[in-house]
Amino acid sequence: MNKQDFNQGLLAFLDASPTPFHATLNMSIRLENAGFIKLDERQKWELKEGEKYFVTRNDSSIIAFTYPKDKNHTIVGTHTDSPNLKLKPKPVIKEHGVVKFAVEPYGGLLLNPWFDRDLSLAGRVSYLDSNNVIQNVLINVKKSIAIIPSLAIHLDENANKERTVNKQTDISPVLTTNADFEFDDFLKLQLEKLGIRNIKALYANELSFYDTANASPLGLNDDFIASARLDNLLSCYVGLLSICSVDDDKPMIFIASDHEEVGSESTSGASGSFLENTLRRMYSDYEDYMQMIRGSILISADNAHAIHPNFPSKHDANHAPHINKGCVIKINANQRYASNSTTISRFMNVANAVNEPYQEFVTRSDMGCGSTIGPLTATRLGIDALDVGLPTLAMHSIRELCGNDDAHSLYKIILGFSK
Repeated sequence: MNKQDFNQGLLAFLDASPTPFHATLNMSIRLENAGFIKLDERQKWELKEGEKYFVTRNDSSIIAFTYPKDKNHTIVGTHTDSPNLKLKPKPVIKEHGVVKFAVEPYGGLLLNPWFDRDLSLAGRVSYLDSNNVIQNVLINVKKSIAIIPSLAIHLDENANKERTVNKQTDISPVLTTNADFEFDDFLKLQLEKLGIRNIKALYANELSFYDTANASPLGLNDDFIASARLDNLLSCYVGLLSICSVDDDKPMIFIASDHEEVGSESTSGASGSFLENTLRRMYSDYEDYMQMIRGSILISADNAHAIHPNFPSKHDANHAPHINKGCVIKINANQRYASNSTTISRFMNVANAVNEPYQEFVTRSDMGCGSTIGPLTATRLGIDALDVGLPTLAMHSIRELCGNDDAHSLYKIILGFSK
């Protein structure tokens, strides 16, 4: 696949995936179209060599795999979640002439960029149907329905000097001046738009606000891609396209887990059992399973901090990645990343073989270092792993920035592992 087609598909995927639920659904559709067979964790698996499969958990995490029963897999690990504002269970606040929604920040998001943005709402809703069966459905309002207005500078003389945001009182999105607004009526209307009318009772929901601005090329020569949720739907798309492009007889596994931004400790997170459970069902004999674990490699793909042109001192000068200069190998002496000399060397060797560039990132020694699913998965499984990422600016903002070249380059490197 050439870069232009790759990036056009990326933009469409980003726009269609405002939540982990939507991202997982869209990846499922793409996998089914590519001939992957959907499995159900609650059913007995009858796997056949030469076929390819996928399975989801919690509608927000997904694993796909080819099944040549080889013991040397390339495993690409990513995550589906991004920092956002989640709706509280009882969200409606009516005061001062408007209706607002109460929200809770999810993950380590930059709050200031959320002000004065056109916001919509998406996620999962559970309801009881007329047959007393609990149903789960995804909604996406799409329309701009809310905004978090900034306080005018006339009322905050320190706004450009010191700006703090109170997570409880300052970030409630404003929806309407209609005091008759009822949240249940709003949800029922969204379900009716999907053709669902047999609603006996509304139960729980997991809804998140998102910026309605579409992903788009940006820059004088379209040097960049600007979008929400690049961390980490960018890597999800790379992993998805890789496993859809690899030959069926090449052993590859792709996993996109939920809840990385809040520690990965859930049934559908990387600290949970989803990948291990799947691998054990692929290799029921323990000897075969252990040979596969020790013969495989995990490429943990998450975004990397590109050097900021206005804040270069925030980087170690010798390990400061540039946008559009290739994938980044992430290294940390304290095991915040899973990379070591052997896995790094394997990645470099493949990248050189397919003639694709790469860079190295080490955080400043006087600054903290984030982590990824890499160390968590390597610890749980005992698999050799490394962390890589695509250079990004404004990470965890409502709109992030990456390069036009880098994702396609990583895609070609991952395919190189299967040659």
